[in-house]
Amino acid sequence: MTEYSVIDEFSRFEEACRILAAGTGPVAVDVERASGFRYSQRAYLVQVYRRDAGVFLFDAPSLGDFSPLQAAIGDAEWVFHAASQDLPSLRELGLEPSVIFDTELAARLLGHERVGLAAVVEDTIGITLKKEHSAADWSTRPLPASWLEYAALDVLHLVDVRDRIAEELEEQQKVEFAAQEFSATLAQPPRPPREDPWRRLSGLHQVKGARNLAVARSLWEAREAYAQQQDTSPGRLVPDRALVAAVLAGPQSKQALAGVSAFTGRASRTELDRWWKAIVRGRETEDLPKTRVPSDALPPPRAWVDRNPEADARLKLARPAIEEVAEGLHMPTENLLKPESLRRLAWAPPALTTDAVGAELAALGARPWQIEQTAQKIVDAFVEAAQSPDPAIAPGS
Repeated sequence: MTEYSVIDEFSRFEEACRILAAGTGPVAVDVERASGFRYSQRAYLVQVYRRDAGVFLFDAPSLGDFSPLQAAIGDAEWVFHAASQDLPSLRELGLEPSVIFDTELAARLLGHERVGLAAVVEDTIGITLKKEHSAADWSTRPLPASWLEYAALDVLHLVDVRDRIAEELEEQQKVEFAAQEFSATLAQPPRPPREDPWRRLSGLHQVKGARNLAVARSLWEAREAYAQQQDTSPGRLVPDRALVAAVLAGPQSKQALAGVSAFTGRASRTELDRWWKAIVRGRETEDLPKTRVPSDALPPPRAWVDRNPEADARLKLARPAIEEVAEGLHMPTENLLKPESLRRLAWAPPALTTDAVGAELAALGARPWQIEQTAQKIVDAFVEAAQSPDPAIAPGS
C-alpha cells in the first residue's frame, strides 16, 4: 500500500502548488465531505493529481486560503467524476476551474451501463478500485492511512480514464455533445434557497392542520439552529421521523414529550427543554403556515387522459419517439432530454414548428445538441397527435 500524507501546513502547501504548476496536462480533482455527519457540505479533503507532479491531499480546514492552488492549476482542464457534486464545495474554497471534463457525465452520454467511479475506471483502463470509505466521516482527524489511499486513488487514475473516455467520444462522434454538457455543468448557478424547507420533513404528510404544521416547522427550525451550532447533520441529532412523531403525539408537557417512544436521537432527551420550547412556540404563533402550498408541478401523467386528453395524446406519441432517438445514440433517454421538459411541452405546447419547440426547449434548459436531436421529432409527434380522431387514444399509445 502506498503511504500518503495530508498536507496541512501552508509552506508544504505552497511547495505542492509549485510542483503542480510545473506538471503537464489536465488536473484530476476530487473532494471529500462529511455528509451525514456534519451540518455543512464543506470540503474536508481536496485531492489533486497531475502528470509529472503526482497526487496531493490537502487538508481544507487547516489551510483555509487556497489561492496558491487556484493560481497553479486555474488555467488547466480539471477532470472530475460527477463535477456537479464537487464544484459547490470547491467554490467555497475559492477554487474555480475555467474548463472541465466530467468522466461520469461522459460515460452516461456514451451509454456505459455502469457510471460509478470504480466501474468506469475498471471498464476503461482495467483497474479495480475499492470503494469502501465513500460514506466515511471525512472530518475525522487524523485520517486513517486506508482512507488516504482511498482518497488518492479517486484521482490517481482519473486522467488516464479521461483520455480513454475522450477517445470513445471521438469514436461515437459525441465530442460536441460532451463539451456542451460540461460547459452547462460549469455554468450552472447555485440552487436558490428552498422556500419553506421544513416542508421536506420526511413523513410530514401525516401531519394535518395548520397548527400542527406550525409545530412541525418550529421543531425543524430549532433542530436546524442547533445542528448549525454543533456543526452536526440535523438527522443525527433527531431524525425526521422522531420530529414528526413528536408532533403527532401532541404531548401536553415536557415530561409527556420525554415519554414519546419514537422521539429518539442523540439530542432528543439531552436537549428536551429546546424541543419543548419549540413545541410551545409552534402552538402559540399567530403565523400559521398554509396547509396547501401552490405548486407549478404538473399532474402525474396517469391522470392526463382525464384532465388533459390532448396533452396525454401528445406525450404518448412523443415519448417513444424520443426514446427511439436515445436508443439510436446509445445513451439514456434522460440524458438526451429531461423527461420533465418533454412533459411540460406536451402539457402546454408552443406553435408546432421546429423553431418554436426549440426555443421552448432552450428556455427549459436543453442544450443546442439536445434541441437539434429532438425538436423535429417532438413537432412530428405533436402534429400526429393533433390529427388523431381520438386524442385520448392516439396512434402508438
